[in-house]
Formats: sequence, structure tokens, C-alpha cells
Amino acid sequence: MFNIGDKVVYPMHGAGVIEAIEEQEILGDFKKYYVMKIPVGDMKVMIPLDNVQRVGLRDVIEKGSVTEVYQILESCDDATNVNWNRRYRANMDKIKSGSIYKVAEVVRSLLLREKSKGLSTGERRMLESAKQILMSELMMVKGIDRNEVTDYLEKLFDHQNLYEAETL
Repeated sequence: MFNIGDKVVYPMHGAGVIEAIEEQEILGDFKKYYVMKIPVGDMKVMIPLDNVQRVGLRDVIEKGSVTEVYQILESCDDATNVNWNRRYRANMDKIKSGSIYKVAEVVRSLLLREKSKGLSTGERRMLESAKQILMSELMMVKGIDRNEVTDYLEKLFDHQNLYEAETL
């Protein structure tokens, strides 16, 4: 069970803080809900306490685990499927998993693909969504703002482009 003030991740939406635990009546049925504020997108989400396991609500990663996320992002390994449909489904499954490491893989592979071959409209939307999810958790863990995370990602992929250009 989570408490007010806990930093948590809601897969497909991102990281935020539990602001309250409220009881609501919906169609004559009373249920308790976590009220979660997600700073990226300034969104509030209500999650029924009895659905926490099913939706995959989890604590944010430890600060020491950020290094592993950065290593995934910095890797130039891009073994994604060439078939658009399979690639899209595989990336969607990774995002739905709720794992920041899997989301980092999606961000890395889509950014690399965008630089080399371009993205379809669907993949571009997926990339933006994955970046939002990734950034929200990094912001929570590191206690930094959106601009700092955005700057890091931009520098990282600008650096990779230089590396790729040198190796060609």
C-alpha cells in the first residue's frame, strides 16, 4: 500500500506523487482511490486501490539505478525489427510493462531510427509518449526539472549523431 507523498509510476502515464487517498461513490458503489498528480502534462489520475496490482502501479526507481537507465539510452545498440507492425507492437509492450528500462529502450531505438530513417506518425507519437514517461520518472528520482532532462536527452543524441558520422 502506498501513502500520501509517495513517488510512484503509473505505466502508460508516467511518474507522479500520491496527493490524497479519497473515497468516491460511483454508481452507488464506494471505493477508495489514490489521487496521483503527474507533473509532466500537469495531469491528475485516480487509481482504485483494488486495481493497483492490475495496473502495475510501482515505486519510482532508486537514485542509484539512474545510471543503468543512462547506459541504456547511451547505447548505440538498435536491434529493432524491420517490420513496422511488429516493431510498433514490441515497443508498445515495452511501454505497457511499466519498466523504466524498457521505456528507455523504446526511446533510444525510436530516436536512433528517427535520425537514420525517419518515423511514421504513429511511431512519432509513441516516441513522444515514451519520452514523457521516461522524463517524468527521471524528474521524480533526481529531483530535477523538465528542462534539465530534456537538455540531457538532446545532448545525448546529438553526441551519438557525431559518433555515427565519424564512423561512416
